[in-house]
Amino acid sequence: MSGLVWLVDGVIVFTVIEGLCLVVHHRRTGRGVAPGDFVANMLSGLCLMLALRAALDSGDPWPVLPALLAAGVIHGIDLWRRWRRG
Repeated sequence: MSGLVWLVDGVIVFTVIEGLCLVVHHRRTGRGVAPGDFVANMLSGLCLMLALRAALDSGDPWPVLPALLAAGVIHGIDLWRRWRRG
């Protein structure tokens, strides 16, 4: 595994921990960003990181496509939800 794959893995782990901390903080205190306002955005970003990791690890485009598709769908859902609220 290349050094870049380990770096992407670290960013993925950090992002998951960050998301969990934000959710726990909001549930305990009622303050901060509501999970409904950031989860879709964060999941879309995580899917992009998984696509990058797959591209770096295998070089084969087929494992990358589902992650990119998921990122696009989640991003579209997030935009649609925000558009309706605005």
